[in-house]
Amino acid sequence: MPAKCADGTDFCKPIIFHQLVPVKRTFPIIIALITLSLLGIIWIQVSWLRNMLHLKEEQVKEKVAAITTLVGQQLAEYKGNAPTAKVRVFPGLSDNFSLELAKPYIVGQHFTTLEIYNKIKLAFDAQHMKDVPFEFGLATFRTNMPLVFERKSANFYDWYEDSISHYSYTYPLVPAGGSVAENLTFDEVLIVVVPSIKNIVAKSLVPLMVFSILLMVVVIAAFYLTIHTMLKQKKLSEIKNDFINNMTHEFKTPIATISLAVDALKNEKVMHDPQKLLYFSGIIKEENQRMNRQVETILKSALMERQEIQLNKKPLHVHQIIEDVADNFALRLNEKSGELQTDLNATNDLIDADEVHISNLVNNLMDNAVKYSKENVAPRICLTTDSTPSSFILRIEDNGIGMTRETLKRIFEKFYRAHTGNVHNVKGFGLGLSYVKTVVEAHNGGIKADSTLGKGSCFTIEFPLKKA
Repeated sequence: MPAKCADGTDFCKPIIFHQLVPVKRTFPIIIALITLSLLGIIWIQVSWLRNMLHLKEEQVKEKVAAITTLVGQQLAEYKGNAPTAKVRVFPGLSDNFSLELAKPYIVGQHFTTLEIYNKIKLAFDAQHMKDVPFEFGLATFRTNMPLVFERKSANFYDWYEDSISHYSYTYPLVPAGGSVAENLTFDEVLIVVVPSIKNIVAKSLVPLMVFSILLMVVVIAAFYLTIHTMLKQKKLSEIKNDFINNMTHEFKTPIATISLAVDALKNEKVMHDPQKLLYFSGIIKEENQRMNRQVETILKSALMERQEIQLNKKPLHVHQIIEDVADNFALRLNEKSGELQTDLNATNDLIDADEVHISNLVNNLMDNAVKYSKENVAPRICLTTDSTPSSFILRIEDNGIGMTRETLKRIFEKFYRAHTGNVHNVKGFGLGLSYVKTVVEAHNGGIKADSTLGKGSCFTIEFPLKKA
């Protein structure tokens, strides 16, 4: 008959932590709210950049129009006036001047292509657009007649015809009202062409866009760290509660046994029987030692986590350790009609290691193989060793219940144990494999696990051999 708690319940019944339920409910809500906030921030940033891009485009168009208007007004002042000197053609630029338009005088007779280019360049500099390339054309036209260019820059035709990739602004050169030249000269226009406004604006906004992108990256990183921390805290909370459940089961059994033994010692018949006194006092002592061992296991795990444990390394033949541990487990396997097979094939088994911890390592893996064996199936454990020129390899394989992929990913986590519902049929705190991994890594080795649910598990450990 199982021991009872003070409330009359079985001592092996697990503790259910109902306070976790609100956390499970609010966690998805928190994730959703943070995600919506992040998406909202990104949307605002993108909208702001688009509006800024559009605003900058309009500003650049206004500046190009202002530059063209300013230079056009300056050129229009010379419309109809005779040139004071012979016009020189800038040798590096094209100068298409029609002799048919010699009179009346036109603006192109007053300025060379380079002089007009410099006027426009000064206007661009004044508008803080020094780095913006441009091309220009000064043309004369008649009604229903094509433009005849008096002056034009080198790449003007290519840019002017490619209206998709370039933006142009045209300003008509009109002499002042009431002047002698009014209505006597040909119609003229000044055309200024710049590359795509979007490209100009994008270049000017590069620092701002980089800062905005960095800001979004920081926000996304903060979001990721927040979610990661919350998931980690949730995971730690689950591990903590699993550990408390396991610890409760591990301690309640010896406590209940000690309580029954103490009650038995109060019985008058037992008090007058020395053999029964020794029997029940022995039970108390044994259960007390059992609890001490459990406490030592927890303390040892804490020391390993803080890396305060000292390794007493010395040359060690691993085959001898394996044989000693195998002999100790032979009796347990015989009770279950089990089988232990050892294939010690390593030609070199000498490593620098701590004998106690290596022995505990093999013992823990063997103990797991026995504890997680199938019901009504004889356990079979196979220990195999091998060696390479630089490593010693140990494999421990069993035909137990095996593990799922999710369990396999977490078996080396501290306090983690595979969930078996409300059945506490396997003793322990979930520290064994965490301790094994810590010991292996402390010896500069490696460990991996392979398992198939329902078929068994295999642990492979590799240690560096002792150097000659």
